[in-house]
Amino acid sequence: MADATHAAADGGVATILASADGRDFLLRNSADKVKISSIKASTVALYFSASWCPPCRRFTPKLIEAYNELVSQGKSFEVVFVSGDSDQDAFNAYFAKMPWLAVPFSDSEALAKLNERYKVMGIPHLVILDAKSGEIYTEDGVELVHEYGTEAYPFTTERINELKEQEKAAKDNQTIHSLFGTPTRDYLITNKGDKVPISDLEGKYVGLCFVVNGYGPVVQFTSVLAKIYEKLKVVGEKFEVVMVSLDGDEESFNESFADMPWLAIPQGDKMCEKLARYFELSGLPMLVLIGPDGKTLNDDIADIIDEHGPDAWEGFPFSAEKLEILAEKAKAKAESQTLESLLVTGDLDFVLGKDGAKVPVSELVGKTVLLYFSAKWCPPCRAFLPKLVNEYNKIKEKHNDFEIVFISSDREQSSYDEFFSGMPWLALPLGDERKQQLSKIFKITGIPSLVAIGPDGKTVTKDAKTPLVAHGADAFPFTEEKLQELEKEKEKKINDMAKGWPEKLKHDLHDHELVLTRCTTYGCDGCDEMGDSWSYRCKECDFDLHPKCALEEKGDVEMGEENAEAAPAGYVCEGDVCRKV
Repeated sequence: MADATHAAADGGVATILASADGRDFLLRNSADKVKISSIKASTVALYFSASWCPPCRRFTPKLIEAYNELVSQGKSFEVVFVSGDSDQDAFNAYFAKMPWLAVPFSDSEALAKLNERYKVMGIPHLVILDAKSGEIYTEDGVELVHEYGTEAYPFTTERINELKEQEKAAKDNQTIHSLFGTPTRDYLITNKGDKVPISDLEGKYVGLCFVVNGYGPVVQFTSVLAKIYEKLKVVGEKFEVVMVSLDGDEESFNESFADMPWLAIPQGDKMCEKLARYFELSGLPMLVLIGPDGKTLNDDIADIIDEHGPDAWEGFPFSAEKLEILAEKAKAKAESQTLESLLVTGDLDFVLGKDGAKVPVSELVGKTVLLYFSAKWCPPCRAFLPKLVNEYNKIKEKHNDFEIVFISSDREQSSYDEFFSGMPWLALPLGDERKQQLSKIFKITGIPSLVAIGPDGKTVTKDAKTPLVAHGADAFPFTEEKLQELEKEKEKKINDMAKGWPEKLKHDLHDHELVLTRCTTYGCDGCDEMGDSWSYRCKECDFDLHPKCALEEKGDVEMGEENAEAAPAGYVCEGDVCRKV
């Protein structure tokens, strides 16, 4: 433990952490007892966590790193683990990895009181206190450790405001050196290990490319960026790229960097985390563009590169004027689009039939073609496939000028073969290079996806799945005119459906009068299932009933229960937190 102000035995954490039955100690993972009154740290963090909680398991190593760094710096800081585990063995196994103290797992009353005192509704949760007075510095310790690490110490409001002011000042006075350098490092590295002075970047445009090893969208993005980078070098533009790795180990860093032709901040450098926070990284890929003066020109040009691919180099340095030129070229390219321009690349001028035969793309010209992006490993894809097969067969009965081409995201040939065996249409071979290009052209971010190409080779819609699910085979040929016609028919049916229903009614499940209301989707408060089109609604209470539930006068409907999955009763895990329900 760090040495600092002695915590008074009759106040502050001494009072907060002691138990009603006289327990005046905490535990180390060695089972040694430590008197609460002997804690000398001036800042104490209560760490509410549990081994069953995935977000906790991800955060604990981060907190351990910060704790060890603060202690090694002589900072007056201590952490106390407040367990949410369900049994002693789980507590012991989890606590064994922690270098700090813990409230004994056997003192369930004290654990419950601490949870109640700090109104803990989700974990991981880190409450940071003034040890002497018990004053709460912050209840957002998890977020502060993520954002600022040890720089947030002692986690007071004053310190956080100071850090924010420093960040603002840094942005106002931003230079190439302030972005990439540290007091002990004035260089970047190549993938050969050579050191390149940061001063070499002065007067150049610089792209900060955030990277995570093996993440598909980043791998695809950097492969395109490499082509743009090389082209800009050839034409003599002053452009450099710096990799900002978010990987936590050297092996992943080296794998990411091995095939990249640009520079990088060395692996494990704290500047990588600072830059992620500085530029408010929220998703990948992300490419920040810095101007020759060291100022930020664009917070993220990844979307521009995704949209235009290798041709994006023609828009450099991505000014409004240059982007307008890119947009005009993209428009002209879309207007000249044909099925062959989409599906023919070099010798790849075919798709596969059911027997493995190569079907020339030319045989599809003049037909409405759905590009079906899917994969066997994807549960929604497997669930959607029977519907698609059924509607495909219905369309083919009436329209011979129709086809589907399966574009797989499967990783293994066996999975691809098994999934394709249940499809009555055509496909691209597994791993075909055309798949990546088509995904970029149509900005495929999720599967299953259906893109409709018309008989003239132009894109009819990038989302044919929605109308097909809503209207089935009647959605063919997926044109705007057809869909508008179907929507009018649907609206008429919906209005006809409500004929004869009372405009208002009373129901045993609700005290107020319910009004028949036209709506989109909602959850029925009677049967707990989803509904659409019409609801008997109380706007004041946000209460809805299916017309069926309302008109059948069912006043005693059993409600569904929350599914807590693997978490203990009373918790549900979502994203980065496990919450009480």
